[in-house]
Parts: sequence; structure tokens; C-alpha cells
Amino acid sequence: MLVADLTWPEAGGLGDSGALLVVPVGSTEQHGPHLPLSTDSDLAGALCAGLAGRCGDVVVAPVVAYGASGEHSGFPGTLSIGQAALELLIVELCRSATDTFERIVLVNGHGGNVEPLRRAVTLLRSESRDIRLFLPRYSGDAHAGRTETSLQLELSPDRVRVDRARPGDTRPLPQVLPQLRAGGVRAVSANGVLGDPTGATAAEGARLLTELVSQLFDQVRQWWPEPVERIRP
Repeated sequence: MLVADLTWPEAGGLGDSGALLVVPVGSTEQHGPHLPLSTDSDLAGALCAGLAGRCGDVVVAPVVAYGASGEHSGFPGTLSIGQAALELLIVELCRSATDTFERIVLVNGHGGNVEPLRRAVTLLRSESRDIRLFLPRYSGDAHAGRTETSLQLELSPDRVRVDRARPGDTRPLPQVLPQLRAGGVRAVSANGVLGDPTGATAAEGARLLTELVSQLFDQVRQWWPEPVERIRP
């Protein structure tokens, strides 16, 4: 159920019934020459949709499609609002949303958003607002490699330029982290890829997506175990 499709009386009725609002938070940033700029936003949205498919009374907010993507500056198409702006956006968004929805989950799709999201949640919870942050956990390439390419092949294969997929910097992330912090992705990878997207498959992406939706589902059950009648296993 998408909040953007509702009228205000419908939204109010769902809020009164205790519906959970999930907010996908992504980014618009380069993902190599083969993946769309919306890759992180697509993942966050898919996780929220997957949760709604397993839980009753879940409402999905529009994707927050701009994040803290300063590390990708220098690549055309990257649209970053920075950490301070993202933190403020989330704080004000959730303050507004809690007028209607008692419980909110922020579902993050971009690693650069983590710190401002954590700060925003800490502040909101200090105001006695029931806000939680979900950070998907998975191993694999750091950026635009096999992992994200497989996920995007599952989500929207027609938007993956498979013929343009090339390896980037394939060193483990800890080895390149000092350079990344000093000069961003452009300092270590000319094509914007950290990893190797070749060999990615939709089947691999489907398995990972199922795993991540299950992570989110399990986390929601831990946070709010009482309304079990609304949860569909």
C-alpha cells in the first residue's frame, strides 16, 4: 500500500489502526557505466515493498531519492544533498509523519546515508517518537560490482547495460578506504566501480533480495512483537 495513492481520510484511518509506515531512503548517484543512478533507491524501495507483501497494515512512503553521496562527486549525474541536509530532511519528515503514524521504519539503501540517519533517529527517539532504522547486511563488492548488479538484474533487468559492465578497483574495501576518504571513488576507480560486475545474474539477485526482505521482516517482528496478528509468515 503506497501512501502517495491514499486520500487524507484513508491515511488517517490507517494511522488510527496502528499501521506501520516504512520510508525507503536511497540516493541518486553513479553506479558505474552499466547501472542506473537510482540503484540504491531501487533497492530501498524493493525492500519496503517486500515487507508490505509479508505484513498487514504496512504503508510505503515515497522513496527519499537524494542522499549523502559526496564520495561520488566528479561523476556526472550524481545528485547529493550532503549529510547535514539529509539528517534535517529525515528529522522533519518523521516529525510530520508521526502526526499520522505511530511507528516508522527507515529502510536505507546507501552506505553514505548511515551516519546522518543514525543521528536523525537518535534525535527523534529522544523526542519519544517510535522510529527505527534498518540497515541491510550483506557481503560482496563495495559498489556497482557483482552484488548490486545482480540485485538490479532481478529488479529491473531492462535498465542494466550488461554490455558496459567492466571491473573497477577490485581490492578489498579496507585497502582502498584511506584513498576513498581522501579523494572519493574517483581517486581509486575511473569507471566508478568498486568490484567486478561480470558474472552477475538475476538468480543471484533474487536470492539476495529474498534474504534482505527476510532480515527486514525479522527485525520488524523483534521491534514490535505484540501485533502478531498483523504479521503474515
